[in-house]
Amino acid sequence: MKEVVYVLLLVLLVSVSDANETKPNTENFLRCLRNRTSPKNPITEALYTHENSTFVSSYVSYTKNKRYSNPNDTKLIAIVAAKHESHVQATVVCAKVNGVQIRIRSGGHDYEGLSYISSVPFVILDMHDLRSITIDVFRKQAWVDAGATMGELYTKIAEASKTLAFAGGVCPTLGAGGHISGGGYGNLIRKYGISVDHVVDARIVDVNGNILTGATLGRDLLWAIRGGGGASFGVILSWKINLVDVPKTVTVFKVNKTLEQGVTDVLYKWQLVSSKLPRDLFLRAMPQVINGAVPSEKTIAAVFYAQFLGSARRLMAIMNKNLPELGLKREDCYEMSWINTTMFWQNYPVGTSTSLLLARPSDPPGAFFKSKSDYVKKPIPKEGMEKIWKTMLKFNNMWMQWNPYGGVMDKIPADATAFPHRKGNLFKIQYFALWTDANATDANLGLMKEIYDEMEPYVSSNPREAFLNYRDIDVGSNISGKTNVEEAAEIYGSRYFLGNFKRLMEVKAKYDPQNFFRFEQSIPPVRAM
Repeated sequence: MKEVVYVLLLVLLVSVSDANETKPNTENFLRCLRNRTSPKNPITEALYTHENSTFVSSYVSYTKNKRYSNPNDTKLIAIVAAKHESHVQATVVCAKVNGVQIRIRSGGHDYEGLSYISSVPFVILDMHDLRSITIDVFRKQAWVDAGATMGELYTKIAEASKTLAFAGGVCPTLGAGGHISGGGYGNLIRKYGISVDHVVDARIVDVNGNILTGATLGRDLLWAIRGGGGASFGVILSWKINLVDVPKTVTVFKVNKTLEQGVTDVLYKWQLVSSKLPRDLFLRAMPQVINGAVPSEKTIAAVFYAQFLGSARRLMAIMNKNLPELGLKREDCYEMSWINTTMFWQNYPVGTSTSLLLARPSDPPGAFFKSKSDYVKKPIPKEGMEKIWKTMLKFNNMWMQWNPYGGVMDKIPADATAFPHRKGNLFKIQYFALWTDANATDANLGLMKEIYDEMEPYVSSNPREAFLNYRDIDVGSNISGKTNVEEAAEIYGSRYFLGNFKRLMEVKAKYDPQNFFRFEQSIPPVRAM
């Protein structure tokens, strides 16, 4: 809390809404879009309004959470599925002068739907058609557009080199724009850190519609969009990233343990060793609710997923020394190329074609879900885990991911980028509940609150930290049209960004002083007294 108090002493606490707020003018906004783009790159083919026959399909294809899917929302003025950078520039300028808010969507994975919902008139700026990727094998670098998916990026890298990779997430449909700007957590974290640790440049449209890059981007803004989220500062067009070295042979395994097989004891030992294993090894534990021996009964099992940058023989030796309780066998291990491991992490059978990495969504969201996050700094006792299992069994479909830290994450300073969660963490938790019946929403949300409250003694505190890319509206929010600085500083800002929040607000004040780029959990601009 010291950082929060310091922030409050330094800044003028005001409600940044909108001394210069303009009353929304829909017709002028749409006219402005057409006037500000050239005949060479007309915006008409990229513009969808409620009158378009394809409006609904355009909306739902990148809407991941059914809880927030609302294509008939009358506050949604239009969708601009930008096909050229000038479409992004025009959308920003026209929205600003006509009092229309922007929601920026690259892959649609915002867990709380903040890239496609608003309580005030808004436009969705869809980036999915801006998906160019250029690989420079000699320099071990790449430029990747915000609308490209991780699956597309990984495929392009593998086509160019068998020994290069990128430190990104395992989900292939993640959009590069949001995934990287929020941190970019993946299974190379212990060896190479997270995505933002490998960003060296970007192209971003600022509040005035200008494209900033290289020297014009500024070191402070580049720092902020590496982990602070891009949508508070502008519209990310593309990233310049460093690629990382991987061996030709990578080994993976997946092993299940149930309550009846002593999973609590194995998980306790996992907590003691997973962050201290060699950096080349990432070993995730995933407690979840499964059907028991009797179909009407449920039990808890943990799936242990591993990825090792080396041979199965070396991996077996490490596991037998550090976690023999898992009972790993050589036949559990599969050697493959790095690109093929991306299919393994999606639970596809070994040998599945990596062409599936290029699949784009087309169907509306099929399920409702809620996610939360935590950071663990000391082992959860066995009796604590047993309490957690009892609460998990109240769910029909719920799991947790326990993602290990350690390795290089202990070496990177907390202020090296805007992403602050570094040294001192044993592992990060993601909670995830999934359901298909809308009538079950309240019950599942209630259970998520219950298990989150139950976990409080075992996780970080003052503040209770949270991961931006696992968006959680429960950690604090503002209404769409206004940003209360005091509430932001005391709640979500401190939990997502810790001691980096003050600097993020200063960067925001420099590049977007009137707070045009704002949403429920945006970073506010604050001027020093």
